[in-house]
Amino acid sequence: MKLVSRFEAASRSTAELHGLLTKAFNAFAAAPRGSEQRRDALASMRNIENELATRSPGF
Repeated sequence: MKLVSRFEAASRSTAELHGLLTKAFNAFAAAPRGSEQRRDALASMRNIENELATRSPGF
């Protein structure tokens, strides 16, 4: 999985972010420990979660 930057996360809808978060989590779980793929997936999850935290909860 490619790294999802904070800028990219900010440009996505909330629904898209939830989908990307699932993909990032799955990529993190599947990647070997210590690999670049695992680090990118973890950084992506952090960026996505930070963006979601800045948004108002929707109904």
